[in-house]
This record gives sequence, C-alpha cells and structure tokens, in this order.
Amino acid sequence: MEWTSLNDLREKYLAFFESKGHLRLPSFPLVPINDKSLLLINSGMAPMKKYFTGEEIPPRNRVTTCQKCIRTPDLERVGHTARHGTFFEMLGNFSFGDYFKDEAIPWAWEFLTETLEIPENLLWPSIYENDEEAYEIWVNKIGVPKEHVVRLGKADNFWEHGSGPCGPCSEIYFDRGEKYGCGSPDCKPGCDCDRFMEIWNNVFSQFNNDGNGNYTELAQKNIDTGMGLERLACVMQGVDNMFEVDSIRKVIDKACEISGKTYGANADNDISIRVVTDHSRSAMFMISDGVIPSNEGRGYVLRRIIRRACRHGKLLGINHPFLVDTVKVSIDESCGAYPELSEKQDYILKVIAIEEEKFDATVDAGLSILSGLVEKANAEGAKTISGDDAFKLYDTFGFPIDLTREIAGEAGLAIDDERFAALMKEQRDRARAARGNISGWSESSKDLLSGIEKTVFVGYTDTAAEAKVLAIIADENSVNEVNEGEFTLILDKTPFYGEGGGQVGDEGSVTSAGASATVLDTKKTDGVYLHICNMTSGTIKVGDTVRAEINAERREAIKRNHSSLHLLQGALRAVLGTHVEQAGSYVDEGRGRFDFTHFSALTAEEIAKVEAIVNENILSGIAVDTVETDIESAKKMGAMMLFGEKYGSTVRVVKMGDASTEFCGGTHVSNTAKVGLFKIISESSVAAGVRRIESVTGSGVLALLSERDALIADAAKELKVQRTTDLAKRAAQLQAEMHEAKKEIEALNSKLAATKTADIMKDAKTVGALKLVTARLDGMAMDAARALGDDLRANNDDIVCVFAVVSDDKLNFIVSCGKNAVGAGAHAGKLAMGVASVTGGKGGGRPDGAVAGGKDISKVADALAEAEKLLATQLA
Repeated sequence: MEWTSLNDLREKYLAFFESKGHLRLPSFPLVPINDKSLLLINSGMAPMKKYFTGEEIPPRNRVTTCQKCIRTPDLERVGHTARHGTFFEMLGNFSFGDYFKDEAIPWAWEFLTETLEIPENLLWPSIYENDEEAYEIWVNKIGVPKEHVVRLGKADNFWEHGSGPCGPCSEIYFDRGEKYGCGSPDCKPGCDCDRFMEIWNNVFSQFNNDGNGNYTELAQKNIDTGMGLERLACVMQGVDNMFEVDSIRKVIDKACEISGKTYGANADNDISIRVVTDHSRSAMFMISDGVIPSNEGRGYVLRRIIRRACRHGKLLGINHPFLVDTVKVSIDESCGAYPELSEKQDYILKVIAIEEEKFDATVDAGLSILSGLVEKANAEGAKTISGDDAFKLYDTFGFPIDLTREIAGEAGLAIDDERFAALMKEQRDRARAARGNISGWSESSKDLLSGIEKTVFVGYTDTAAEAKVLAIIADENSVNEVNEGEFTLILDKTPFYGEGGGQVGDEGSVTSAGASATVLDTKKTDGVYLHICNMTSGTIKVGDTVRAEINAERREAIKRNHSSLHLLQGALRAVLGTHVEQAGSYVDEGRGRFDFTHFSALTAEEIAKVEAIVNENILSGIAVDTVETDIESAKKMGAMMLFGEKYGSTVRVVKMGDASTEFCGGTHVSNTAKVGLFKIISESSVAAGVRRIESVTGSGVLALLSERDALIADAAKELKVQRTTDLAKRAAQLQAEMHEAKKEIEALNSKLAATKTADIMKDAKTVGALKLVTARLDGMAMDAARALGDDLRANNDDIVCVFAVVSDDKLNFIVSCGKNAVGAGAHAGKLAMGVASVTGGKGGGRPDGAVAGGKDISKVADALAEAEKLLATQLA
C-alpha cells in the first residue's frame, strides 16, 4: 500500500462509491436541521435519520458522503491522549432499502484491498455474535479465513447512538503489528491493547431506538457505513495517531512555531499543543456552519472549545492572540474539500479573534480568582470548590464550567456540580419566565388538527377567495359553530399568508351572508393555516362557505419591506463580503429587520454604500420573478439558502435580476420600483458575530422624513433659530459658550480652593508624625474638592486630608494621603470607608487617594471626628 494524503483518501472513497451507483452529497452542516435530539452532528448517518426511518424520501437510494462531525463528551480528555479529538470526518456509504449485506461487505473489502491495496492478511473482520449471514459472506463469499473473523457481543458490534436507527454491525480491523500488542497468543480484535485498530464499520440498520431502549423493526433494511477518515489516514501514512496525519500535523507545526516548543519533547506541552490543534479545527468548522460563541447550546460548546484552546496557548507561553494563525493553516488544508472555508475565511478569523480578545480581557481576573479558590480549598483541606463560586466564575467572568472543572481537577479538587446545576436552572427559569408564552398555540390545540387536510394557499396571486370552513377551535376545543369572542378558523383554501420565514401573518376579514369576523393574525403548522379571529356579528359554522379577504394595503407594505430585505442582503454581501449570511429576519407593515453574520459594526460610509446600492436597484425597476423548481436547479441558479432551514423537494425562488436570488416562500412586489425608497434607521449588535439592521420603505420613509423635519423644527424653535439651515452654526456657538463657561467655573473653583487651603491648614492636627486636616466643604464641586486634596498632598508629603463635601443634599468624602503618610501606614481607601460608614455610607480606593459616598448628613461632624481615631489606629 502507498502513502496517501488525507485529502486524497477522501476523494478516493467518494469516487469509489460513485462508481457503485451512489449519489455523492456534500457534508451536511454541523448544525442539525429539524432535529432537536442532537446539539451537533456527531456521525455520518445523523443528518439522514429520516431517510432511514422512511419519514423522508432520499434524493437516491444509494448515497455516499464525507460528513463533518463534532463530539464533545470527552472534551477534558482531548489533548491528554492522542486518541481523543472533538472534530473528525466520517466517510460513509448508505443504502435506503436498496442493497444490504451481500453488497456492502464485498464493497468494503474491495475498496480496502484493491483500491488502497492494503494486504489482506492485515485485515480482520468482526461480526455480531449471532449474525450468521455476515459470517457466511466473509468466509464463503469473500474467502477470509474463518480464524480471521471474530465474533463480538452487543457492546462491540451493535451500533446505536442515542435515539434513531441502529442494528448489528460488522467491523474491519487493521493489524498494526506485534509491537503495539499485549504479547498474548490470543490477541485479536476485541483485545484491550492497541494492536488492532477498527477502520471500517458496516452497520446493518434494522431497528429504530426510541431513546428509551425500546426497539422496533424499520420499514426498510438499510446500510450505514462509518469509517473515520483520520483513522484511515493513520493506516495509509503509517503514523500512530490522528495528530500525526499530514494535514493535522501542519497545524501542530504552526502551534509549535508560535510557541517555540517542540512536539514530543515534553508531555505537558504536548497536551496543550494537541488541544490547540484539535480545537482550531473544530472552531473553524463550527463557525463556518453558522455557530456563534454564546453562553447556551452549541454556541456554548464553541465558546468552551475556543477558550480552552486560549488557555492551553497560555500554558505554552503564548501571551498574545494566536488562534487566527493556527486556524488559517487548517483552512488552507481543508478548503479543497470545503470551499466555503475560503469564502468565509475573513468571517471565521474575525469571530475567532473577537472571542480570543474577549477571553483575554477576563481570563486573568478569572484565573486569579480561581487560583485563590484553589489555594483556600487546599489550606482548609477541602476537596471541592463550591457551586456558588463556580457559578460566579461562569456568570460574571465568562469562565466555562468545564474549564473551571479542568483547572480544579489539576489541583486535585472537584466542583459541587449539583449546586452549580441548581443555580443554572434558576437562571434558565428566570429567563423562561421573562420570555413568557410566545407561541400563542398550545400543544393540546395542535392535537385538534390531526386529520385536517393542508390548506391551499392562493395568496401569491389573490387577495380574496371563497373558502369552506373545515374546523373551528375555541378555548382549545373543537366546536361546530361560534358566535362571539376569539377563535381559530381553518379553511380549505386561503389568501392569508401564515406567519413564516420572518414575515408576519396577514390580517383581514372573513364574512358570509349572515356573519363577519376580523382576522387578527394568521399562523400555520404542518401546512394547515390558522386564522386567529374575533367575531363581530352573526354565527359561523363548520361547512359554511365564507369570503376570506386580506387587508390588501397592509400586505402591500409588508411586500415592500420583504423585497427590500432581499436587496439589502445582496448589497451587504457586495459591500462587506460573501461571509454575510442571513441569521434571522422580521417583516411587518412598518419595518424590516435583518440579522446577518458580520464581525463588527458598520461604519457610516458602509451604511451609506449599502443604502445607495439598494436604492439604485429600486430605481432601476427590476422585475421580480418567482419560480418553483427542484432544489438542485435552484442552487444552479445561484439561489441563496437560509442557513439551517430544511427545504423540500420543490422550492420557491425569488429572483430580482442580478441583485438578488433567494429561496423564499414570502410575498413580494412584482417590480423593485414598487418598493419606493429604502432607508436604514438603525444598525446594532445582536450577538457576537451577528449584526442587525432595521429599515423602512415606501411611505415609511416619508413618515420618517416628516418625523425628522418636526424634530429639526422643534430644535430650531428651542435654540431660537429662524432658519433650520443655521442649526449647526447655533449648536457650535452654544458649545463654544459652554466651553468658556466651564473654564470660568474651573478657574473660580481653583480660587475658592486656594482660599480654603490657608483656612484648612490652620486647624491641622498632629497624629503621630503626620498632619491631619479635616473639613466640611459645603456647595463645593467634587472636582474642586479633589483638586484641593491633590494640591495639599503634592505640597505636603506628611499630610492626611479628609473632606466631607456636601452639595445638593448629597454627601461624599474625599481622602488624600501624602507620600510619607502612606509610607507610615496611612491608607486613604480604608479611611474613606471608615468615615463614610459613620453616616451609613460606603466606599474606598487606593492608599493615596479615595472617594466614598455618605448618607446621613447630620452625622458629618461625627464622621470627621472619627478620622483621627482611624488614622491613629493605622499608624499604631
């Protein structure tokens, strides 16, 4: 067998199974689509669960992929061994009710022994202990010696990962040689030593696991093959572990170059180098697939990974941002197979840089606190760090609990996980209570929809339609008629758009010969449109024919705003780069809101450019075309998909010339000219790496102009300006006047302070070798009082000043200590805290200067008298 690069192995595998009639699919995103059972894709078959269960129809019955995967249950072990990694690629060939064991097993053998030319005597198949069919194929059809076929139990040869398809499997092991073995003459696959390494796993999917250990036969028998690409590369490159594989080794080399360390020279350094290498790859792919660092869900997984890499960089002596450089190498090594990495490189690197910068800003404080907690625990002989302290580190300093646990573990300490989990639950409950019920449609109500046919939507072309009432739901019960109050109406067809894709639902009316109802909102679930109504007169019954009519004027405003957001996305990509992708949107009659991936605030110049491009495309009067087609044809048209959205076999594409082509089920203008005008009213941050633009169109722009004209007129009136064009001149004049007035006030305060100095020094008291001056300063500005204290301190090294500043019924204390006074033991911060406490206040500060707030002004004299006692105590 010949040395083969990781990238070449991937291509050989996919090409081999294409030659066997398989459709090559690109890797699915790491973010699961319509699957809440997984946080991140963790196996080759995970994105195709519904193909296996028969819930969805696959594009072909034979499919081959190389799937990006993330697994983090053993995150703390990554780096400590050369076996563990969070990111890996899984090669797979899949059959959905097509071929089974008779084809899958021979093809596996053919690829390994003929395409890759691995010697047959180095390969050992294993089978599930009772799988005679697989045994017959291996021994009699392929001709593998029976002593090379190993029977293993359920723990080894029955594949399942949580809920979903599962079944017996047949693995193929590679014999690495006696030097990796245990020396036993019975050593073979299943042994705990490192001699035999599993490289291929044929899973014969026959069952579905509901997640609770209950198994049912699948409607169709399937093949799910999993083969770790990195593991196969180890075999073909003759290296011991994934970190030595060519493309991954280059990331290690970069980490070594940055840190000045040599891989293999020091065990502790090797741990950190492997952490940086693996986590650089994981973070790169997660960000590329739309994950953003956050404190929840998959965003938290990403944050943990990045921050763990940062910490191990510090352990290597790297005291500057460095992850961008290791990620760049990883992008270079992987972009051939994943071109989106190159397209999104700037975005990926910026998100990494921002997160690393954030961690650097808090890590020192967090590590210092954690170090103190560890020292305290060790001094007290404790074995754990409290859940409250761990939660504070997480909540206040952004310290992932896993990082706290890992560092504590290195010191032989555990975390009170039960208390930490309880505090996290309290926080989530508070957030959930604050959000309230936002769905407006209960699960029990959804059950009432079973058996109802999908609604025919005619709203793309019609604003009104004659329809039949299929069902009425009131108070979460199905009823035959309704004559008052709020209720939900379900029709056989409707012009009302159901909320979806960021666009709000339509409003309007439903009428019949003897009844009428106002439609307050429209939603949809599983293709059934739900008209949320309020009865105005008469009675509506199931089976009635009604006229459903939308508020057409409102719909037109919504269409203008929706179409403008399509133009906006195109403009943002033109100005900022192709890393820009939609991260969310909201469209109603008043405005449009567009969330998008970008790493920094837009400059005024960028906003102006974006606005100009959008308005140019509006004024150009571009025809807006919609077409329904299959997903592959839509992609060839260049249609942009909403990340994470699940699309069916037929999709709707909205095209606006060269300005925009997007998958979209919403309603739009027929020509961009109908948008009228477009104006951005705000640009802000939503989360790390996500920005938000809010905008208005058409009459909304006119309303905005009227509002701003009124504001300008009011400002001119208040500033007594006759012409609005003179506003800027008048504002500059007022600013100059205020500046002069401020200078004059400062000069007067300085004179006042100078006058006070002589009076204050007359009453100085001697405390030890120091001079103590105390005074109540009524009506003096804080700046002037500080200046007075600073002046006295600068000219008297042995002075201690304590001032009570009373102004506008507010009390503050200012304390200053000269250089010699501090040397003698005086501490301004503690003095300020002590005198303020006499009045019920608090505060503190540095040894040479401090400020504290007071409360009870009647106790100022007592507080100043206390200063002498406190100073004497400090000097004792």
